[in-house]
Amino acid sequence: MEATAAMDGAQAAIERRAPRRVPIDHRANLALLGLVTSAVLLQLLAWPWLLRQWGAPALWLMLPLVMLTPTHWGLIHESIHGQLLPQRRLNEGLGRTLAIAFGLPYDAVRFGHLMHHRYTREAYDRPDVHDGTTHPLLARIGYYAHLLGGLYLAELALPLLAFLPAAWVSRLVANRLRSDERVGQDIQRLFVGFAANQDRRSRMRRDWIMSVTLYVCAFYLYGPWWPALAAAMFLRGVWLSIADNLPHYDVKLHEPQRARNFRLAAIWRPVVMNHHLHRLHHQHPTLPWTALPALAHADAEDNGDASYFRAAFRQFIRFGRVH
Repeated sequence: MEATAAMDGAQAAIERRAPRRVPIDHRANLALLGLVTSAVLLQLLAWPWLLRQWGAPALWLMLPLVMLTPTHWGLIHESIHGQLLPQRRLNEGLGRTLAIAFGLPYDAVRFGHLMHHRYTREAYDRPDVHDGTTHPLLARIGYYAHLLGGLYLAELALPLLAFLPAAWVSRLVANRLRSDERVGQDIQRLFVGFAANQDRRSRMRRDWIMSVTLYVCAFYLYGPWWPALAAAMFLRGVWLSIADNLPHYDVKLHEPQRARNFRLAAIWRPVVMNHHLHRLHHQHPTLPWTALPALAHADAEDNGDASYFRAAFRQFIRFGRVH
């Protein structure tokens, strides 16, 4: 109870320091949107032509394409929270377009991310923790597969469930998330409701078809150089999967917001869109990404106590733990 009271007091202090409302930084978002759009056009249209003209030296262009992975996801993330642009329809439309270009189901990742904020590090949301029922070797293989692109592959395949009968998918989700705990039952109910929603299912089918069409055409344009596109997609998936697990890896349930902040060189902060300040984002999910550094600067404890990239590699050492 004392620990809980201390956490509540710390949270109240943070809330007092936090601005009630911060305007969206249009220039920063539009600049990053232009950069990511250029990268998408490079990957899908220009790169295959450059590979045919220059040959192997053009493979170096894979480096900036992969490096911009967190920026691409970060813009989708801002759209999910309504912080990409103030106009609601334009905000969602751009987020959905970016998701289609990434091969992600916008409705599913939006629902999953908002559930992640509401039920952080509950039983369904901690892939780094061994559940004790699976054989340790199989659990470790599954965990490393999750880190090395498995999350991204699962998100690519998720819309296929929208093509199956809603009743069948609802039963599948209910069985997968079965729980005897009150919180687990609430999570199960919300996921089953999402799986049965016909409007969302229709949008997921449409967006998936658009993503598949886009990448089938892209692979056709690459011709014999198609492995370059496949490798770029794989590496982007690995980066996304590692970054998704990073802020919550080995986090105890009593830690504030069940998330962590990290130290990161200034040059990388726009690239990851301040994702290294993830605990602050959980504390203030309605603030735009550009507002987080000021909050971190106001309190030395919010600046992070570990290197972002060093912590990313630390995930491969062992399973996390829950206390």
